[in-house]
Amino acid sequence: MTKVALLDYGVGNLFSVANALSVSGAQVTITNNPKDIEAADKIMLPGVGAMRDSMYHMQACGVDIAVKKALLTKPVMAICVGMQALFDYSTEGGRVSCLGVVAGSVERFDESWMQNSELIKIPHVGWNAVHTDSDHVLWQGCNDEYFYFTHSYYCKPDREDVRNQGLITANCEYGQSFCASLIKDNIFATQFHPEKSHRAGLRLLHNFINWKV
Repeated sequence: MTKVALLDYGVGNLFSVANALSVSGAQVTITNNPKDIEAADKIMLPGVGAMRDSMYHMQACGVDIAVKKALLTKPVMAICVGMQALFDYSTEGGRVSCLGVVAGSVERFDESWMQNSELIKIPHVGWNAVHTDSDHVLWQGCNDEYFYFTHSYYCKPDREDVRNQGLITANCEYGQSFCASLIKDNIFATQFHPEKSHRAGLRLLHNFINWKV
């Protein structure tokens, strides 16, 4: 059974993620202990809340270092604020430096954007279809499915930065098309919450658990 270290840095939603991973076939350990992280086959970086607080707690318990170290040897999946934390910086609460694993920024939705002839509501909460042009194994059986979102900020990869060479994205429409998920080398990240997305979310987690990098 695949061992997944679910990283604990003081954010909520850990137990629902742990339960979804277990249902999808993983052996889950909630931890920020370096020994547990080293022993795991794969890493999960969850996250809810404000970026400044999230980065503070990551750095305070060493999760930022653990993620970068894990990326050298094993698959890592990041969810919601966990995905945003992978970027260079977030504009939430000013400018917050993040992990710098993916080139780009995290931006607030623009209140002037329109969806179905109406101004979008912020935060973006609810079910939306996610589409990718890739046939990557992680998206098998999941492409064009509906996933659950709850966020006010979205990730904006820098397509011209060499660090993003080979980046695979999946997009969602909310006023405009935005990056709802990405795959880069052994990183898989989703802005939406697979653990709250019923059948499609569990299939996505199952694909990650069985992903051979």
